[in-house]
Amino acid sequence: MSTTSGAVRRELSPLERWYWIADQISPLNVVGRVRLHGPVSRASLRTALDGLQARHPLLRAAVEADPTGRRPRFVAVDDRPVPLDHRTLGSPEAVADGWRRVVDEELVNGRIDPRAGPLATAVVLSGPGPDGEVHDLILSLLHVVADGTTLVSLLRQWAELAVGGTVEPRTALPPAEEMFPPEHCGAAGRVRAKAKADRDEGDLERLRPRRVDADRPVPFEERRTRFLHRSLEGPVLDRLARACRARGVTVHGVLAAAMVRALAVDAGADEGAWYSIGSPVDFRGDLEPAVGPDDVGSYVATIPTLVEHRAARPLWETAREISADLKARKARGEQFSMINGIGAAGPRNLAESLPFVRHLDEKGPINFCLSNIGRFPFPDTIGPLRASGAQFIASLSVVGAFVATVNSTHHQLAWNFTYAQGIVRDDRAKRLADSCVELVLALAPAGD
Repeated sequence: MSTTSGAVRRELSPLERWYWIADQISPLNVVGRVRLHGPVSRASLRTALDGLQARHPLLRAAVEADPTGRRPRFVAVDDRPVPLDHRTLGSPEAVADGWRRVVDEELVNGRIDPRAGPLATAVVLSGPGPDGEVHDLILSLLHVVADGTTLVSLLRQWAELAVGGTVEPRTALPPAEEMFPPEHCGAAGRVRAKAKADRDEGDLERLRPRRVDADRPVPFEERRTRFLHRSLEGPVLDRLARACRARGVTVHGVLAAAMVRALAVDAGADEGAWYSIGSPVDFRGDLEPAVGPDDVGSYVATIPTLVEHRAARPLWETAREISADLKARKARGEQFSMINGIGAAGPRNLAESLPFVRHLDEKGPINFCLSNIGRFPFPDTIGPLRASGAQFIASLSVVGAFVATVNSTHHQLAWNFTYAQGIVRDDRAKRLADSCVELVLALAPAGD
């Protein structure tokens, strides 16, 4: 394979190292999907995928550790193309839901071997659709090198190359931690991280927030992620956005409030019980220099928000509190403090990770999250092809129980729920997902 940008050769950062360790315990992937409508050949999709890989150093990398399992580092694997499984489906019915089954397979069994590389796999599902030929492009990357923005951006670039477009080559970037703003580096960063940890500890002691209760215990190595797709279509999304603007809240605040309400009601929580919901925050634009959405990498950090459950309180009020709290935490740079905290306390290798993982699993403040990348500018047409349904789905960290991923693209808000099978029963997960959607729909009724 010919390459157009330099290889990446460096040690994993503390955050990358934690994701690498977590993946060895239970698969930790991020999966993206988009549907292309119109004719495109197998050869074009394969060539485009090779071109995409050639332009991104982290798509031509593996991870290699020393003999003790420490000091993992990226090494180049320029001779190994991204595996592509191209399947042809025979009926519109098979095509309609085929991508969901593939995503579920990727989350449950799609382990990518980081030692062999590359750190990505791909599937294409081709077949007849209601308006002609369709192709579902599905990419799966290790969370070590990808977040939701990465996946949706790579799907767009893959599609552009497939119709003869061009994609700008990217260079190998340093670890995100080396691009933190000065006040979050070195001794100053450690002071801020300690202050955040102290605030969090005080909040946990004072409020004792509830978590997602396990339906049954599941050993770490047996934990697998399952997937439920939900969405809000264009008219509903437009009404919701208008209502949010009128009330000075964010869509993220509304979705998070609905998740907390659904979970609390389903669990029969007492009035006044507190919950802690995590919000993975994209910090690309806060780095120095800023990192663009087309660069491959994991540039998110999870910030907790403490939410009081009051069933009689209008959901708008809870959404407003969540929106304000998250804004304040981001302004303090808690996304950087969280990563600095992992650097100080996180395990160095798999063998040393069990006490850390057990502590997070039993006492950590967050085991459910809402990862929302907002409106993503994915074009509706790419060359002669129409595009629809671009979205991402994340498998759970080994210490997660119930997570939602959200993006607004192609006149649809994709709201994908993932859960740790067994820890959350299948019927409970479906009930929670449906309740979340119903709560939000009630805030944006037809006719508003």
